[in-house]
Amino acid sequence: MKDLTGIGEVAGVVGSVIDRIWPNKTEQEKQEMQAAMLFVQGQLDVNKAEAGSSSVFVAGWRPFIGWVCGGACAWNWIGLPIAKAGLALAGVTLDLAPADLTEMLPVLMGMLGLGALRTFEKTKGVAR
Repeated sequence: MKDLTGIGEVAGVVGSVIDRIWPNKTEQEKQEMQAAMLFVQGQLDVNKAEAGSSSVFVAGWRPFIGWVCGGACAWNWIGLPIAKAGLALAGVTLDLAPADLTEMLPVLMGMLGLGALRTFEKTKGVAR
């Protein structure tokens, strides 16, 4: 009987080593979700503190970035077509370029909460 107990102990040690090398996916997913939720909660706390500040440099940077990104979108999809049509009707040839949104749209999407984290939450059933 003592030999069987020894085999069980070895199996337990091997199992714990395997768990450390290849952790249980459900446990790993739980840890990833907890880390993500801690990050989101921390960001929400920072946002509340910034919004409550009386300094325009602390509380105003987020609206400023939102207005800049919104202005660029408005120029690309409203202002530019109207300006081009107006210039064409006036017979003026002027090359107007659209605003480069490749770097602005990810910022805007993040500010609006339309990032991948929300999609991740929905796929994991954490959506509230």
